Amino acid sequence: MPLYNIFKKTKTKPKKIPLVIADIHEKNSLVISELHHSKEISLEIKSLKIGDYLINETILERKTISDLISSMINKRLIQQLNQMKVYKQQLLIIEGNLNQVYRENNNISKALRGFILSILTNHQTPIIFTKDYKDTTKYLITLAKQQLKPKTEITLHSRIPKTIQEQKQYILESFPNIGPTKAKKLLEKFKTLLSTFNASEEELEEILKNQKKEFKELINN
Repeated sequence: MPLYNIFKKTKTKPKKIPLVIADIHEKNSLVISELHHSKEISLEIKSLKIGDYLINETILERKTISDLISSMINKRLIQQLNQMKVYKQQLLIIEGNLNQVYRENNNISKALRGFILSILTNHQTPIIFTKDYKDTTKYLITLAKQQLKPKTEITLHSRIPKTIQEQKQYILESFPNIGPTKAKKLLEKFKTLLSTFNASEEELEEILKNQKKEFKELINN
């Protein structure tokens, strides 16, 4: 019998590094310099037709206070926000101290308040307010790291189901080892609870695997 070498190094899975794609026009910004020196993300600089940064399916437009005022006057930002809608998620980063503008209490500061409200309400684009380029960098890195986390289904047992479909899913989730993902797959395949309960072990195997027998025993006993 061969002896097991306890000193043998085991292979560890390489750690996934999230990717941040930056538009080439941002290459001279201090944000790029900060990202470049970060060991938490991988940085790629290329020409983006829309936005300044792309992280997975999230597009981000970054505006300093002076950029924001300029794009408000020439209406450039409205056009950019509309173009960003092709992505699943859009974010606008406003970098700098807005209080300095608001203190002046002139026509620009009043228009800026209205403009920001319009972005949030009419264009439904979330805004991240950052202090400076370092703060912006931290948000970008945090967002990139969050994108690597697996998305988990929300179980309906945390709330009272309202629709018929939710009620059917709720009932299936009451069975042992059946969570929201399996419950949804069962309903997608068999459509109704009756069809699901009447299904054979062979028909259930694709979704329930080794749990098919336990599922049938609970129904039949």
